[in-house]
Amino acid sequence: MAHIVFAPSIQRHVEIPELDLPGTTLGGLLEEVFAQYPRLRGYLLDDQGGLRRHVTVFIDGLRLRDRLGLSDALAAESEVYVVQALSGG
Repeated sequence: MAHIVFAPSIQRHVEIPELDLPGTTLGGLLEEVFAQYPRLRGYLLDDQGGLRRHVTVFIDGLRLRDRLGLSDALAAESEVYVVQALSGG
């Protein structure tokens, strides 16, 4: 099972603990999360199902590659961190 952690900046909007859930892709893992915390979907995903610009995800220390389809593969023991993306000038 993958281990998913949400940064405090996200938990200000939706309080969610660290979770261990099944999933072979990031999208599959997030669907497991959304089944338990449906309010989180609208904060993380846009109306087309892609990751919102203000959010980024790290899988085993590497930034995800597929922001639109969320098809990045997960290993059985992957560590997934969901954080608020930083932007500015």
